[in-house]
Amino acid sequence: MSGERILIVDDEKEISELVRLYLEREGYEVLVAGTGQQALDLAFAQNPDLIILDIVLPDLDGYTVCRELRTRSTAPIIFLSCKDQNLDKILGLEIGGDDYLTKPFDPAELAARVKASLRRVRLDRSYRNQILQFPGLEINLDFCSVKSGSASVALSAREFQILALLAQNANRVFSAEQIYRLVWHDSYPIDWRMVPVHISNLRKKIEPDPSSPRYILTVKGLGYKFNGSPGQGSDNYGPVDKQALPGEKSSWKKP
Repeated sequence: MSGERILIVDDEKEISELVRLYLEREGYEVLVAGTGQQALDLAFAQNPDLIILDIVLPDLDGYTVCRELRTRSTAPIIFLSCKDQNLDKILGLEIGGDDYLTKPFDPAELAARVKASLRRVRLDRSYRNQILQFPGLEINLDFCSVKSGSASVALSAREFQILALLAQNANRVFSAEQIYRLVWHDSYPIDWRMVPVHISNLRKKIEPDPSSPRYILTVKGLGYKFNGSPGQGSDNYGPVDKQALPGEKSSWKKP
């Protein structure tokens, strides 16, 4: 039994109940909220390990709830929505979501995505044993915190995972495919647009000038790399398993 706590936020009781049954069968402790305000109250009081968040709610919409959650929580957030437009998915990722699933969905797939997200978080925690220091930037792997200069920077769980991967392998180029496989760590169909959206969010939060990045650089036609060498360590993300990476020829063309 995992013992990890999941918060389901959905005003459709049939959906909440179905998802709750699937997750409890996997050994998770499950909390359920039917409104945005109830979700915030439960999240701040119970500190869930992952949040499943519907976008259409009777009071606050899911985007508003996500923004508020991100002021105090780095728990992975999986959006549920009947909206299948790319702009809706991108907005969900831009404001701090980690994954997006469109209704109607297979509860077994949602449970698998939950399991993959939490597995990634557990793996991250097992490697967080130091502070990575760069000029003007400090990444604390123990406490999952980041400072730009003297100011703390709030990152989503996925943003932190991407930053940790790149920073701990400074100067190594990763394609968008490689970043997805190492950070999302699942076998479901890949939406490559998730990666550049999160990279853009990271730049806005940690770069002195996001239009001219200092830390996360684009290597044209290849992918992304973190510029520089940390003060302590440089390759502690696991190390990266090259067998898990796709081949040199990537289908990603415009990082």
